[in-house]
Amino acid sequence: MAAHAQSHSHRGRWISFGLALAVVAALATAGVLAARSHGSPSALASVKPKVVPLEVIGTNPVANATDVPSSAALTVDLSAPLASGSALPVLTPPVPGTWSAVSTTELQFQSASPLVPGQHETLTMPGGPNGMLSDQGQRLAATDTVSFTVAPGSTLRLQQLLAQLGYLPVDFTPATQPTSPQQEADPQQGTFAWRWPNLPASLTSLWSAGTANVITQGAVMQFEAQNGLATDGVAGPEVWTALLKAASTGTADPQPYDYVLVSKTLPENVTVYKDGAPVYNTPANTGVPAAATPDGTWPVYLRYQVTTMSGTNPDGSHYVDPGIPWVSYFNGGDALHGFIRPGYGYPQSDGCVEMPPANAAVVWPLTPIGTLVTVQ
Repeated sequence: MAAHAQSHSHRGRWISFGLALAVVAALATAGVLAARSHGSPSALASVKPKVVPLEVIGTNPVANATDVPSSAALTVDLSAPLASGSALPVLTPPVPGTWSAVSTTELQFQSASPLVPGQHETLTMPGGPNGMLSDQGQRLAATDTVSFTVAPGSTLRLQQLLAQLGYLPVDFTPATQPTSPQQEADPQQGTFAWRWPNLPASLTSLWSAGTANVITQGAVMQFEAQNGLATDGVAGPEVWTALLKAASTGTADPQPYDYVLVSKTLPENVTVYKDGAPVYNTPANTGVPAAATPDGTWPVYLRYQVTTMSGTNPDGSHYVDPGIPWVSYFNGGDALHGFIRPGYGYPQSDGCVEMPPANAAVVWPLTPIGTLVTVQ
């Protein structure tokens, strides 16, 4: 009996030991499964984020957009954040300003001036070996470009700026100032007023705020002449670029405002106004009835101290007159100039406005490019 009891006791211990091994194995298996299910710290550390190729997702403005406002915000959306020191988009022609991130994947251009009215701009996102770089080290594969055209400039804003810089016979007083540099090309609230009292109605009747007119055309030509631009009287991108720069620096017109009134009432005469006051008057000759000088107002567009004038007389014969002094062309072939005649004060010319040469020498310096000449 004793031997049997001993044998049973050993078997019990083996059973207990076996159960213990089973429990340990089960716990180990559970640990492995848990590790596979939830991940261990070392396993998570070895997992790398997915690499995203750097691409341009979209831009504002879109490609080939037209009439883009001068104050428009320029943005570039990307597929991934950029690395510090990455190349950035470039505007051509350049616009002063900087690019900044408004979100992890969106860039916005913070301009220091408005987009130039009428300008054709190209936005370039540089690619290739030296191109834009993501924070994952991915380069923009190829350079991407988007071209757009800025809306033409407002006539009203053009007049406001010209008035503030002294190129018009009116002043402009703004009610408020632009709240940001981008708004400098946008029309502002304010009022116009004549710079001098008692201006002739032949000049004041030509003015209209917000509407293209010959007063504005002449002022643009004067501004172009002062800034080395072609004097065509058209406010294109070059004019707007120079005008906005002049406005930002307060560079005013260095010349007085001149105006010429030609009267065909006998005796015919020419009166020159300087800064609103008549400063000189001279007898003059306009065109004979068969080649009458037309009524109207035009800006001086071409000047010579001396030149040769040629053309066709009313009878069909041709003339060539060398040595004509103090010439200011204002309407096609019609010009203010000196010419020797036995007398003055009645129609004698082939359409021009003739004056005694000595008198024309006084008038000529008062008729720079853009000076308005009214014939009535």
